[in-house]
Amino acid sequence: MASAPDPAGPRPTAWAAYRAVLGSRVRARASYRIPFITDSLGAGLVGIVEFVETFLVFSATGAIGGFDVHAILLVFALAEIGFCLGDLAFGHLDSLPEYLRAGTLDIFYLRPQPLLAQLVTSDISLRRLARAAVGVVILGVALWTNAIMWTIPRAAMLVLALVCSPLIYAALFVCAAGVQFFTVNAPEMPNAFTYGGRYAAVTPASVWPGPLRIFFGFVAPVAFTGYLPALVILDLPGVGVLAQPLAWGLPLAVVSVWGIALLLWRTGVRHYQGGGG
Repeated sequence: MASAPDPAGPRPTAWAAYRAVLGSRVRARASYRIPFITDSLGAGLVGIVEFVETFLVFSATGAIGGFDVHAILLVFALAEIGFCLGDLAFGHLDSLPEYLRAGTLDIFYLRPQPLLAQLVTSDISLRRLARAAVGVVILGVALWTNAIMWTIPRAAMLVLALVCSPLIYAALFVCAAGVQFFTVNAPEMPNAFTYGGRYAAVTPASVWPGPLRIFFGFVAPVAFTGYLPALVILDLPGVGVLAQPLAWGLPLAVVSVWGIALLLWRTGVRHYQGGGG
């Protein structure tokens, strides 16, 4: 016997909710164009300043860790684009401690969507697209100035990096959010995995101390977002365990970091006992 149709209609999917939030944010920003333009210009300026800082260091030294100023453009661009896109979609999970302290996280439990999906679709900051645009411009310059002998594997690595790097940073934001259930008043510690990882990713891993190579290569694998793909594209050998062949493990890095992220998230959610808990 067929079941009766739901009078409320089909439940919206997480993707439908995300599109609705994105559409509402675009319309809201269109209503206040001057603040949106100034916010976007400010975000883009931050990206430019950080790039100039890196550029000046490598211009003054000639080469660091086997990377000259042209090669570091590629590392910076890949890591910057990945971080900005991951931050665009998941960066507002940073507001979770505010929900926890105010007890307003309980409101999300009254809705039929999964908690993480609701938090992800609750906001979006379009100004972060300006920083991503800066990264795209730098990527174009890097591909133009480096003498790259293009092959199918190198082109495939470029595409793979552009697809997988945002997923790695998104997972790191979920990891940080899961830790926030335990460290409500200490956001700096989980931020070391996200923003700290981004700052590490725009430098060659060959200059990292041994423990940092292990941590940012296999625990919070930001080395896969810029350094390792650049080794393949530029045909550089790498150093130690972070060598060129490891770059092809990028999909495995995405799967592993998302496994850790979802485990931390589920552990944090189970630890949470409500606003008065």
